[in-house]
Amino acid sequence: MKLRITNHRSTLLIAVFALAGGLFLQACGGGEKAVAPEAAMEAAPGNGVPVKAAFIYVSPVGDAGWTLAHDKARLVVDELPYVETAYTEAVPEGAEAERTLNQYVRDGYNLIFTTSFGYMDPTINVAATSPDVTFMHCSGFKTAPNVGTYFGRMYQPRYLTGMIAAKMSKSNVLGYVAAHPIPEVIRGLNAFALGAQSVNPKIKVHVVWTQTWYDPAKEREAAESLLDVGADVIAQHQDTPAPQQAAEKRGRYSIGYNSDMSSFAPAAHLTAPIWHWEVVYNKVVEQVHTGTWTSSQYWGGLADGVVGLSPYSDLVPQDVRDLVEAKKAAIVSGAWDVFTGPINNQAGELWVPEGEVMSDGDMLGMTKLVEGVVGTIPK
Repeated sequence: MKLRITNHRSTLLIAVFALAGGLFLQACGGGEKAVAPEAAMEAAPGNGVPVKAAFIYVSPVGDAGWTLAHDKARLVVDELPYVETAYTEAVPEGAEAERTLNQYVRDGYNLIFTTSFGYMDPTINVAATSPDVTFMHCSGFKTAPNVGTYFGRMYQPRYLTGMIAAKMSKSNVLGYVAAHPIPEVIRGLNAFALGAQSVNPKIKVHVVWTQTWYDPAKEREAAESLLDVGADVIAQHQDTPAPQQAAEKRGRYSIGYNSDMSSFAPAAHLTAPIWHWEVVYNKVVEQVHTGTWTSSQYWGGLADGVVGLSPYSDLVPQDVRDLVEAKKAAIVSGAWDVFTGPINNQAGELWVPEGEVMSDGDMLGMTKLVEGVVGTIPK
């Protein structure tokens, strides 16, 4: 019989979102490991080795967003006959992350996924003393012989959601609740703005930074401040549905993130750029199982299926869907990509000349905003 393991952090946060009130509750649980009573993992088929895969999460699985998307993919991997999985949720980015990683190494896990940017240095540090363990770090840029990185070109579906938001806007003002001012978030904001401007050059995208990944109260307040300045569609780079609930309460529209959050704000939610991490996890687990894994930096897009759009709401008209699907097809085919010039920076200066395509390196290191974004990048 296959062994299934679920690890829980000693302090378990449970996020419960009311459709209209946004009620957020916290509860404390015990620090015990819940382990299925019986038995050990079945022997791996063929000549492969059994894989014990651990996942380190920055927020609770119940966040309905980033961590939930990773954990859904973990559950897909967990169905493979030669895999045993475990996870620890709500691990702070820092010393505690390193302690958690070391514990998994001591427990005999041979594959560890660290799923937040702030886990980069702890991953590299532990990997240096654990050469027989394979580490995969999400969204980072540091590698080692036993450390690879993985991420997705989320800017591609974000561009598409910008098109939808602009088409649904009557005020020509969109709101964007952003997390930390790192290239990943800046890139997504810029892509959203470019997509919006492609169908409505008059559109403005106002941004508010929360400096958090997971804080429902701050996210809601940020969304409300954007609604106060006239935004009639709220988008987000945050891990909870709180911004969408704020939009629904005001009778406005919303664009989600990470996973399909439509059930939390059904009267507001239009669509969301979402993750399909199982595309990465299945491949990596198979490589570790067969002994073919090598360190690399993966950055897949719509063509790979690692990123995509959640189902369109009935609120999105068919002509808008058709417009978006045509642009999506161009991206998937490789005929066009988001950061293709001409693109101006926020000051109105030419940033990417006409016909040129921004390099991956420049996209991954993006530190400035495009024209049409209202707001500044925090220092």
